[in-house]
Amino acid sequence: MEQNLNLYHIFYTVAKCRNISGAARQLFISQPAISKAISRLEQNLNTTLFLRSSRGVRLTETGEILFRQVESAFDAICQGEEQLRKVQELGMGHLSIGVSSTLCKYVLLPYLSRFTRENPHIQISISCQSTYQTMEALEKGTVDIGLIGENERMEKLVFYPVQEIEDIFVCTRRYLENLCKRVSFPGKPSAGDLISHATLMLLDKENITRQYMDKYLFSEGISAAQILEVTSMDLLIDFAKIDLGIACVIESFVREELESGRLIRLAMPVSVPVRKVGFAYIKNAAFSSTAVKFMDFYMECCEGNGKL
Repeated sequence: MEQNLNLYHIFYTVAKCRNISGAARQLFISQPAISKAISRLEQNLNTTLFLRSSRGVRLTETGEILFRQVESAFDAICQGEEQLRKVQELGMGHLSIGVSSTLCKYVLLPYLSRFTRENPHIQISISCQSTYQTMEALEKGTVDIGLIGENERMEKLVFYPVQEIEDIFVCTRRYLENLCKRVSFPGKPSAGDLISHATLMLLDKENITRQYMDKYLFSEGISAAQILEVTSMDLLIDFAKIDLGIACVIESFVREELESGRLIRLAMPVSVPVRKVGFAYIKNAAFSSTAVKFMDFYMECCEGNGKL
């Protein structure tokens, strides 16, 4: 834009008022100052914008063309100011979170439930994807915050632990009974013996939990005869309930089934080391005010011992 915005503001006000004296009162400047500004704009644009008369001023043809564009521009500015006012008064904003479907259901939802109650005007986008995909999205800036499992590739991230999770192996009592009928174990079988002869149900190989469990099984010298891969923890739990095999799941996600006896936990000789899941974002990255608000909310929850 070659001309000073103030000149266009004066032009716009004069055109709306249709006289210089009215524009002067509205802008709190003198009539000569307005006349000088209009003359300067006309000179800069090399055209006549107003026709003067004793009754006031009216736009020329070229003035009408310019006015329509300037009016649209100032309307857009007013709308922008109104939107900012709403953002400030109502706490409007947008927050994008990357998270796996499992962590979304079992970990994120309780936080979102309270956060949205306290901030009803914030729009939230959820990208359900693996931990590694969320980390890539954080680096690309396509999500503000990720809820991920702690891993070895987090040197670029700030990580706030939310909770510890424990991976366990579960199945129905009926499945174990049928497995023992099919396989002649010498004496009482260990959990490793059972897994080695069972259908072991795991998440797919791209999942960080699967990679973690593969390392654990290898370190314990356990190799399953048959592996059934699925894409979600919910399916693992459901498949275990219908006697399809032994599933590797997160203990807190099946606590109710364990307490009711619908599923039983295999006693491993060496427990799977606990892991941490938490919120993460890129170090030194530009952080939106909405993302800051969410992290402040999370820290307040931590100060309240995590109670939601």
